[in-house]
Amino acid sequence: MKSLEDIMAMAQNVQAELTKAQASLDAIEVEGASGGGLVKVRASAKGRIIGVDIDESLLAPSEKGMLEDLVAAAFNDARAKADTVSQAEMSKMSSGLPLPPGFKLPF
Repeated sequence: MKSLEDIMAMAQNVQAELTKAQASLDAIEVEGASGGGLVKVRASAKGRIIGVDIDESLLAPSEKGMLEDLVAAAFNDARAKADTVSQAEMSKMSSGLPLPPGFKLPF
């Protein structure tokens, strides 16, 4: 069994690695799209929305309801992609850490 000092040092190392991994997620960009690419949402893998692009053909008042649906769908697509990238990045990071068996990270 490791000493308490070793366990504390390992915990501090894990915390530092998690902080670094979380910061790197904000630099990774994903793009969600809907309506065949008429509406696009760029987001970070951390879930921060970076930008929205709406094709001009959807800006007619008669298209309001469809545009709202497409924006929501693009946001959801971007969020799903951000979650996928985030999980992959956290898995890569945690695979190199000396975590005890059965230890789950909070992500």
